[in-house]
Amino acid sequence: MAPEFHELPESHLCSGTTVTRRAPYGGSVELLAGLLREADICIGGTRPWDMRLHRAEAADRILLHGSMGLGESYMDGDWDAPQVDELIHRIVRAHLDRAARSPKFVWHVLRAHLTNLQSPRRAKLVGEVHYDLGNDFFEAMLDPYMAYTCGYWADADDLATAQEAKLDLVCRKLGLRPGMCLLDIGCGWGSLMKFAAERYGVRCVGLTISRAQAEYGRERCAGLPVEFRLMDFREIDEPFDRIASLGMFEHVGRHNLRTYFAVARRCLRDDGLFLLHTIGNNFRTAHTDPWIDRYIFPNGDLPALRQVAKAVEHLFVIEDLHNFGADYDRTLMAWHARFEAAWPRFAGRYGERFRRMWSYYLLSCAGAFRARDLQLWQIMLSPDGVPDGYRRPA
Repeated sequence: MAPEFHELPESHLCSGTTVTRRAPYGGSVELLAGLLREADICIGGTRPWDMRLHRAEAADRILLHGSMGLGESYMDGDWDAPQVDELIHRIVRAHLDRAARSPKFVWHVLRAHLTNLQSPRRAKLVGEVHYDLGNDFFEAMLDPYMAYTCGYWADADDLATAQEAKLDLVCRKLGLRPGMCLLDIGCGWGSLMKFAAERYGVRCVGLTISRAQAEYGRERCAGLPVEFRLMDFREIDEPFDRIASLGMFEHVGRHNLRTYFAVARRCLRDDGLFLLHTIGNNFRTAHTDPWIDRYIFPNGDLPALRQVAKAVEHLFVIEDLHNFGADYDRTLMAWHARFEAAWPRFAGRYGERFRRMWSYYLLSCAGAFRARDLQLWQIMLSPDGVPDGYRRPA
């Protein structure tokens, strides 16, 4: 059956933009076009953030399934935009995500509330699905230290400099000195431990749930006083002078926040310091993004500040809070550029749908940070308060 042709209403067109006025679109496309118009996005427009719709059925998918439909239809090649990051930035900034939510949203909320998605049995899932994709893959995308967390771009012009600045900032905030022992909860490939051992002369113990990370990190840190342990954070119970956790707290989950901080407290000496580096939400949510949960970080759960504050009560004093979430936009865009440049090496292994999935992950997250919908916090904690107060290093 031949498709019907419908004109998009004048109110759905963007000023200064030429769009195809007659296309094989039905009412769903008109509805989606009207919604996107609220974010100054056109279907068929010529600006970098305008949506090129290749299949009209994608409109139904997006309207019905929200974030999940938008991401999956992009993975399937149903729509494109020259700058997906800017398209997502405008969608998030206009709060369109609140206007279109799937009937499955209720189930997603209930599942997060009623189920401990980050139980010891389930905690290893993210390692298997995400971090074990291939060390060579992440090596191509990341900086020489293999830091898979937000860089610090205050005085940096490239990814490697931004990541070294972040690692040095962490070490200075912790006041690391030769002879200290540092626990890194969620150590990844050992970027912080390698840096701290080389530059600050400390001994390091790192915890990871990814076998691939542990094996690769041991090779990279050979000859340094660095130990990788393949274990869940709940299992550690020994004293350390300092504790750091960069980019792992997002996997802890609301049901385990108190346990997480209790473990950190029992492992930190009374005169120690704990630096928590985490992505956070502006407000407490009852769910994670369903597309990210399914395809990128299974069982992830971004905290709000009040959840952190409540979880540390009677365990830690919050000494300092540093938000440089806007720097994650530049970090993600740098990762994306490196990923695209390296893709010909991995195309045969992963395939085109994976490329679109991974590209969408990096670009959509960049757009969300650009919209300031997500934050990056470094929170300094002490067991009983630093005498005379904690001073953030310049």
